Amino acid sequence: MKIKLDENIPGGLSGVLQALGHDCDSVVDEGLAGYSDLPVWQAAQQAERFFVTQDLDFSDLRQFAPGTHYGILLIRLHNPTRLDLRARLQSLFQTESVEDWACCFVVATDHKIRVRCSSTPEG
Repeated sequence: MKIKLDENIPGGLSGVLQALGHDCDSVVDEGLAGYSDLPVWQAAQQAERFFVTQDLDFSDLRQFAPGTHYGILLIRLHNPTRLDLRARLQSLFQTESVEDWACCFVVATDHKIRVRCSSTPEG
């Protein structure tokens, strides 16, 4: 799976995901740290990457409807320390069928995962 990590996701996770067989890069690696959401989102979409973020600006299902993008994972932890974020995300990518999340809108909390996918493919 092609993945882009937002700047609010621990950088060390990129290597972990690559070791699990994913093609992973980050907003920081691409020189987009500090940029507004729009250029970050456009970079993820142009590269056809599943976007992993904590940013609630990406939580609007009207704007980011499933099936209209390459996928979003919004991670929402009660206590989002770098260590907890890394552990939760590593666990998700090791235990879940994340490839099935392509083009979906996914919210993961400490103990739950909600996946919304388009019932009809677009494009």
